[in-house]
Amino acid sequence: MSELDFKLYVDSRFISPYALSAFVALTEKGIPFESQTVDLVADECRQSGYSKMSLTCRVPMLAHGDFYLSESSAIAEYLEDIFPSEKYPRLYPENVRDKARARQIQAWLRSDLMPIREERPTEVIFCEPVKRSLSVAAQDSVVTLFAALDDLLKTNSLNLFNEWSIVDTDLALMINRLVMNGDTVPDKFAAYARHQWQRESVCQWTNKIERS
Repeated sequence: MSELDFKLYVDSRFISPYALSAFVALTEKGIPFESQTVDLVADECRQSGYSKMSLTCRVPMLAHGDFYLSESSAIAEYLEDIFPSEKYPRLYPENVRDKARARQIQAWLRSDLMPIREERPTEVIFCEPVKRSLSVAAQDSVVTLFAALDDLLKTNSLNLFNEWSIVDTDLALMINRLVMNGDTVPDKFAAYARHQWQRESVCQWTNKIERS
């Protein structure tokens, strides 16, 4: 198995937040890889060829030779392990507690705030906004998100842990669900999200959408 034998399976519309996260992780590591699209509308993720490789039948999925790994945070941690920061750019903070906090935030963003994710899907970021107002449940989730951001972004820092980490991309995407839909977001949080969205690895992903 070649160390550079990587293929990343992503959704064909390039709107999956988790596919974006895995794409950014590979790009930031500077690892050559091939992108392969999966048509989720046509349910290609459940067809036998894909489902035999992916335990979860979801995107993203990383193929490294004959090893297949789904779930974006697992992919980032795998890349961090096999391409250590002594030789490659870091995806997670060096400090042990900061690293644990980064992983906590990733897990939280993937398991909570469902009303925001449902009412402000990533189409509002990558395609077009929606016109409906946030429900009471979604407004409550926004309060929860902003309270956490107040604690995480105590200063006007444009990175959570003084330097970029993969969780910055994940958190910025959650904030941009609101920013890019025109919802009210405090200036400090919006500035953080805009800064993260200008990162070259993220721009490479958005360029794929424009070309598709």
